[in-house]
Amino acid sequence: MTHHLTLKSIRSITHDVNELTFDRPEGFEFKPGQATDFAIDRDGWRDEKRPFTITSLPNAEHLQFTIKSYPSHDGVTEQIGQMEGGETVLLEDPWGAIADRGPGTIIAGGAGLTPFLAILRARQAEDGNLDGYRLMFSNSREKDIILRDELEAMPGLKLDFLLSDEEVDGIYHGQVDRNYLEQADLDFSGRFYLCGPPPMEEDVSTLLKARGVSDDRLIHEEW
Repeated sequence: MTHHLTLKSIRSITHDVNELTFDRPEGFEFKPGQATDFAIDRDGWRDEKRPFTITSLPNAEHLQFTIKSYPSHDGVTEQIGQMEGGETVLLEDPWGAIADRGPGTIIAGGAGLTPFLAILRARQAEDGNLDGYRLMFSNSREKDIILRDELEAMPGLKLDFLLSDEEVDGIYHGQVDRNYLEQADLDFSGRFYLCGPPPMEEDVSTLLKARGVSDDRLIHEEW
């Protein structure tokens, strides 16, 4: 089913990430971590659907998306970053395999954080804390970190930032690779969540499985 939503507001989160707030259509239900196919309601763009995660809570009055724009791609995300209040978008029904299955280690790269924003926000709202959850959030540069202040303020969340292209005091310089996993003091018998660029997901998944992480303890989108 296709839903028509009106943009209420757009707010800059980082230099290339925006938070978009829309009217919520009646009967639109979703679970934290789910995504939807999203298209701009403009001539020439209605058939250009892209998947984006809903980052608001399931009981919120409005729907929110946290979307990174890629101006160099000259595509949908660039257009989204230029939207203004009152414009409309087309949404399909929600879908996705990423869901909260309890405490574990979350490994996210860049915009791959978005499914876990919804999950962490919902768990915090329900339990009051995030004890047992650890987020390893990898970005290129410090300015790319999405909603850093909010993440750092989440009670009980153990938080690890990684930067691949910049050295900053107090932040690990490098990627989620074999060396990092060996020194990260991880319990490989636990649960792992994973979302990021496809090459990162493939590499990290291989590394985790080599350490005994079974498929049923690795939560990610279907590849």
